[in-house]
Amino acid sequence: MRSRRRFGQHFLEPGWIDKVVAAIAPRPGDRFLEIGPGSGALTLALAPRVSELVAVEIDRELAAGLRPRLPAHVRLIEGDILELPADALLPGGLAPRTLRVAGNLPYYISSPILFRLLALARDTGVIADATVMLQLEVAERLVAGPGSRTYGVLSIQAALDARARLLLRLPPGAFRPRPEVWSAVVRLEFVPALPPPVDRGEFDGLVRTLFAQRRKTVNNALKPLARARGLDERRLLGEASIDGSRRPETLELQELKRLADIVATADRSSVV
Repeated sequence: MRSRRRFGQHFLEPGWIDKVVAAIAPRPGDRFLEIGPGSGALTLALAPRVSELVAVEIDRELAAGLRPRLPAHVRLIEGDILELPADALLPGGLAPRTLRVAGNLPYYISSPILFRLLALARDTGVIADATVMLQLEVAERLVAGPGSRTYGVLSIQAALDARARLLLRLPPGAFRPRPEVWSAVVRLEFVPALPPPVDRGEFDGLVRTLFAQRRKTVNNALKPLARARGLDERRLLGEASIDGSRRPETLELQELKRLADIVATADRSSVV
């Protein structure tokens, strides 16, 4: 199967398919959404093990070659996972937390796809988990915890909505054409770690602001955002019980949420 560089296509070698399917752990009765079926290696291995599968492929040529090979309970959609509306992606009649997701994500857009999955899970409430192949570097960022050099925006935004586990590492030789990097299979279980923030946009903005300046102290990293709102960063950190001399990468999820909630509800009359 010819790979198209513009879609970031790397096809899984047959010897690794069973290992990836074992990591996904499909069960009879499962309903799946697959992202990027490509030549159908994973799709055709999953299909006999599940009750329903919806596969989304952006490459029309690949979709045309795969469609005649699919069993009746597999539906193939041509389109971009980042642009298709939720009602086009999700099978009808889904109970809460019953849809599972699988896929070999194109490396160049894996983070936007992950953020789309997190939003779909949060907004619809029907996705139970997602088991996806990623570049190993992205996978390590996804599962990183506080204090790690890979802990950052992706780790935190994922942790707010899901539990992430690294299940399997794959060498470049597991794909054709061979990528230049190692890959990994990661599972996201969509179980919120905390109640939602008062303002999700405020939470996301705060995290991005702090980690854009991760080598500064929290006090100095927070200052521009606080002053732009007419607030005192030292007072905000005091209310959140956070030592301003710490680095952003040391902050736990609970501390970040508490600080974001305080910023979102702060009295704007308490100017600097």
